[in-house]
Amino acid sequence: MKKIYMDYAATTPTHPDVLAAMQPYFCEKFGNPSSVHSFGRETRAAVENARKQVADLIGAKLKEIVFTSSGTEANNFAIEGIAFANEKVGNHIITSKIEHHAILEPCEFLESKGFKITYLPVDKYGLVDPKEVERAITDKTILVSIMQANNEIGTIEPIEEISKVIKEAASKLGHKVYFHTDAVQTVGQIEVNVDKLGVDLLSMSAHKFYGPKGVGALYIRSGTRIVPFIRGGAQENHRRASTENVVGIVGMGVAAELASKELDSREKELIRLRDKLIKGLLAKIPQTSLNGHPTKRLPKNVNISVKYIEGESMLLNLDFEGIAASTGSACTSGSLEPSHVLMALGLSHEGAHGSIRFSLGRLNTEEDVEKVLEVFPKIVEKLRSMSPLYKGKEEA
Repeated sequence: MKKIYMDYAATTPTHPDVLAAMQPYFCEKFGNPSSVHSFGRETRAAVENARKQVADLIGAKLKEIVFTSSGTEANNFAIEGIAFANEKVGNHIITSKIEHHAILEPCEFLESKGFKITYLPVDKYGLVDPKEVERAITDKTILVSIMQANNEIGTIEPIEEISKVIKEAASKLGHKVYFHTDAVQTVGQIEVNVDKLGVDLLSMSAHKFYGPKGVGALYIRSGTRIVPFIRGGAQENHRRASTENVVGIVGMGVAAELASKELDSREKELIRLRDKLIKGLLAKIPQTSLNGHPTKRLPKNVNISVKYIEGESMLLNLDFEGIAASTGSACTSGSLEPSHVLMALGLSHEGAHGSIRFSLGRLNTEEDVEKVLEVFPKIVEKLRSMSPLYKGKEEA
């Protein structure tokens, strides 16, 4: 039985070209980039080349890229680094209710330290209203953090419009209001340009675009006032101490270069497969609905709610058929609580628990989509046949 992987939002397989580029840096080219001898100079050159590859992908300058261990670390670095560096200016931060926990939990931590956090609502599609951002800004606001696209429902936020609102408000306040976006789900998936978006900080993670796990990066615009996240060395321009993960950084660089070259072709094919899957699921399975915006969504994302059955049951049955999907964020897969993202959209507990996410990737084919459209409706029918709630609804 051929296995079908449709959980690319959780992680992606390392591209073969990325793996090949990484191999020499395990044993042959092993020097510490901080060493002045030839072994160190060799790996320093590799790190800086990767920095250029990542910077080029998002339209940044080399010195504006700081390598981290993950997108989660990049988010923590951005939120806490800006907060503690600018607390004499103000103590107010604005974010949204549908952010990843890698944003929400640092914000909760800062609340315990006396910072004030505003959690903005979203509409039924998961969109943040730029006017809500404008209304939330006060003379104490120092940071706004809104994700570029949601990891669960795929909705792409109006980042450019929000940036304009922030800049206009900041000019009236007379102090800088920094703008951060969690772009972990977008970098390498759609066009991302930091100047076009108008952001000061941007988080990314290599394993979301066919690079290795354990490496990410934070874009920090030149002139940004931010404190180091890890202290104890001069690495990453004194902003993130510790010996660099050369192997991972090299892999991230190559993955970024490949993404830049293949971006258009990947995006067009994924949109085609995504739309076919959405259309087929909604047509074949009664009493289902699409979560997230119908058009302003990631090319890979399909998130639907199926009434009267529970998401985990659907996942287990799909897995039995060799199909991997998800009920939402991989970081909260062990939680029994309904998705905070789906609840923010206005779904009931039952609707949130009955949701499933298929996320497509470069290795998926039309045959994969057709297989899901063949198998999944049968699974839903079987599970509903065992549901007293569904039978009751049908009789009513």
